[in-house]
Amino acid sequence: MQYKKSPHSIDDQIELLKERGLTIDEKDLANHYLTHVSYYRLAGYWWPMQSDKEKHIFKEGSLFSDVIHLYNFDRELKLLVFDVIEKIEISLRTKLIYHLSHEYDPWWFENVSLFNDSQALIKTLYSLQEEVERSKETFMKEHKKKYKNDCRFPPAWKTLELTSFGGLSKLYGNLKNTIKSKDVIAEDFGAVNHTYLPSWLQSIAQIRNICAHHARLWNKNLPGTVKLLSKPPKAWIADVPKQHEFQRLYIHLCIMKYMVNIIAPENTFTKRLLNLFEKYPSVDPNALGMKENWEKEDLWK
Repeated sequence: MQYKKSPHSIDDQIELLKERGLTIDEKDLANHYLTHVSYYRLAGYWWPMQSDKEKHIFKEGSLFSDVIHLYNFDRELKLLVFDVIEKIEISLRTKLIYHLSHEYDPWWFENVSLFNDSQALIKTLYSLQEEVERSKETFMKEHKKKYKNDCRFPPAWKTLELTSFGGLSKLYGNLKNTIKSKDVIAEDFGAVNHTYLPSWLQSIAQIRNICAHHARLWNKNLPGTVKLLSKPPKAWIADVPKQHEFQRLYIHLCIMKYMVNIIAPENTFTKRLLNLFEKYPSVDPNALGMKENWEKEDLWK
């Protein structure tokens, strides 16, 4: 079976949505958004409003304005989450550079003997090499000029400044469990030991990529799972989601909040998240897996 549908004009897209039952009170508003935000990007937000997913028929009372509220809520949510992840990323980078460089040497990330999976390390180093080669950072240009005969990577405090959160997460997770710094870093983040932190970082890296690529975060089924401490040393939540609820964003937000409370104790994550829900009252918090009275949990106070 071949795909035979033709492209639709903006006017045709609007008429199609109306024919399928989506109420569009302001055609100018619809025209504006469909001109700047593609039909299929917005489709992710009106998908739950459809009663017939095959024929794309909307439930009675479905409004285009609610679609836009969801889209704008999601956009602002991603900006908020990305801001929190930035703090975690910078802290993780700092700790990896500091602890491993002192426990071993500034080129520990090249040392195959420190890692479980040598093939995974090679892939990480290949990505690092690409970043180093195309870097326009002054400190990297100066290093290449001054140490042009040194065939190694620049030391960790230079090279890892160019690494993505995903790369940092992979380096940490791939470290052998006998490496002292692996437990030290986990303890610094309130994760007690190396057992839990890798899954937290993998989760955050996935969410960071969603935010960085401007994909939909609202109502997203997140891949993978996270390991939770039975008795965290820092403030946590009493109402912990069940395992099948881990695909929703809430537990991942809790992990970010747990870590950022250590990194930046005076953070305003709770206030900003509450303000976002207040700004967009039509957004159902259940789509993110938010628990009732989540803001009253010790973690979020």
